[in-house]
Amino acid sequence: MIKIPFHPMIFETDIIGLSWHGFFSVIGVIAAIYMVIKQSRKDGIEDDVIFNVASWGVIGGIIGARLVHIADHIDYYIDNPINFLYIWRGGIGLWGGILGGLFAGVAYAKYLQLDNSLIGRLMDFAAPALLAAQAIGRIGDIINGEHCSKATDFFFGWYFTNPSSPGMSCITNSEGWSNGNFPIGTDRLTAVHPAALYEFIWDIIGLVILVLFRNKFKPNGSLFFIYLAWYSLGRFLIQWVRLDRVYFWGLQEAHFIAIVCFLFSVAFLSIKTRFSN
Repeated sequence: MIKIPFHPMIFETDIIGLSWHGFFSVIGVIAAIYMVIKQSRKDGIEDDVIFNVASWGVIGGIIGARLVHIADHIDYYIDNPINFLYIWRGGIGLWGGILGGLFAGVAYAKYLQLDNSLIGRLMDFAAPALLAAQAIGRIGDIINGEHCSKATDFFFGWYFTNPSSPGMSCITNSEGWSNGNFPIGTDRLTAVHPAALYEFIWDIIGLVILVLFRNKFKPNGSLFFIYLAWYSLGRFLIQWVRLDRVYFWGLQEAHFIAIVCFLFSVAFLSIKTRFSN
């Protein structure tokens, strides 16, 4: 078993704080923008265009990530509405960040009257950059002890020892864990699946694949949908070891989003995408 002893916050006051997840998320966003700018300069695209589109993408991503998290925990936020705003205390949904950033970035690119081919090109630049950003962000999740996961006896399972770790709440609150996922009678030393690590590995593999196949598909935008299909598949599979809220058919919120995104991406790739020499 692997012990995760870290406090989730780098610093915190009564007004604001910074978690490890937040810190690495910011680093991931900066790295992603750098990667997109580096690629866009090769195509002669002005930096101002990238910064403007990226800025709106980040704003949309933050809003979308918060809304998806709130939707998945709506009962809590109805009872504690002020906590809608306390994003620094945790509570974002990566799917909301991806889709919110996509919609906001494309909408602003349309506002700038960029043609569809250029928008698709920017999406292709963003695809590997997003996987890099997600992998970096997951490092913060690992330090924080994020995400409730099923108990495991695998040697690489981990457990959390810091009283402030989000992972501790998965153990101390036994409600709902009696279904065989996290049986009552376990304790804080019970190892759980390292879901964040699984996703980190999946993101890195996807990043390598996208880099290898960069500029290999037409029309522009195809690489982005390969990214979306890849991440959807991985997230759907990894979600089975996470203990998020179940809605029906044993499926969680992230499962449903992954299914929709995967089917849409596969449909686009099947109909539109062709290999380009």
